[in-house]
Amino acid sequence: MTGAASPAGQPMFVTKPVVAGRKIRFALVGCGRISANHFEAIATHSAECELVGVCDVDPAALAGAQQKTGAPGFRALDAMLAATDPDCVILATPSGLHAEQAIRVAASGRHVMTEKPMATRWQDGKRMVAACDAAGVHLFVVKQNRRNPTLQLLKRAVTKGRFGRLYMVNVNVFWSRPQSYYDSAAWRGTWEFDGGAFMNQASHYVDLLDWLIGPVESVQAYTATLARNIQVEDTGVVAVRWRTGALGTMSVTMLAYPKNFEGSITILGEKGTVRIGGVAVNQIDHWQFADPDPDDELVQQASYQTTSVYGHGHKPYYENVIRSLRGAAVPETDGREGLHSLEILIATYLSARDGRRVALPLEY
Repeated sequence: MTGAASPAGQPMFVTKPVVAGRKIRFALVGCGRISANHFEAIATHSAECELVGVCDVDPAALAGAQQKTGAPGFRALDAMLAATDPDCVILATPSGLHAEQAIRVAASGRHVMTEKPMATRWQDGKRMVAACDAAGVHLFVVKQNRRNPTLQLLKRAVTKGRFGRLYMVNVNVFWSRPQSYYDSAAWRGTWEFDGGAFMNQASHYVDLLDWLIGPVESVQAYTATLARNIQVEDTGVVAVRWRTGALGTMSVTMLAYPKNFEGSITILGEKGTVRIGGVAVNQIDHWQFADPDPDDELVQQASYQTTSVYGHGHKPYYENVIRSLRGAAVPETDGREGLHSLEILIATYLSARDGRRVALPLEY
């Protein structure tokens, strides 16, 4: 399928009319941990949008979401679609369910917003994009960390070329997930529905490898299940080569003692060195460039305190979603953008499984 070029150079497959003259109606399926961030974001933008339905198979989770939001509750996605007529359905369900649910939502003529990762299998991610293209609806993939003020500042530095040639990049995700976390739901820690430390917890950090640094040329990975009784990895390392020739590593573990310790990225370039750390890339630890720039004055105020590894990016993320549904913008992270990090994830798992270097793209 081909489409006209958008102002941002992205193909335009969306044919569903924009939402005008009323509030945008959102509905959410999956009332677990991350749903609270969506409820807060929708409440923040209450002048523009409203929550018209919540859905979960767990009666307790559903009751909690109903009490928190006042929205009607449903035990089945199809029942919610029939009774509420949302413009966009948010998928905050286990990752392995995203593909089939997204395809069903798109077939009903609604836009789709999916939490990370968009899917646990490469072919499923592509099917999601194709289904939304065929239905003429948007597929939004949540990448809220991109909206962190620390990373916005870093992205501008990269875009401006302040680093000169990039030499080396290091990403660390040292968090803690006890066995009780995985035991809290049968789908956690499974290949089919969840994925491991890379796929689930560190997914947003994998996104930084492409969004900040550029297309990846190849990866070489090791993964291990060292301490948790789960199918997937609780620890892993991957070496990365970018098409520019830059080299890097990403180290991930869910075994940090006794709590989440670090979520960081360090970039070393010809004319600059930056490290953004804290528990969730929320603190600029080092910022030095050969040439000054007005952005240097913003470093102190970009850092922020957080007790959550989710950050505070959902609220500004919704700004772009709302503007896209109004026809005033194009999605910053659509399905095709979401496929970039999914491809790196799948390549990482293939490398670890087969003991070999895996080159990208996975297919031509």
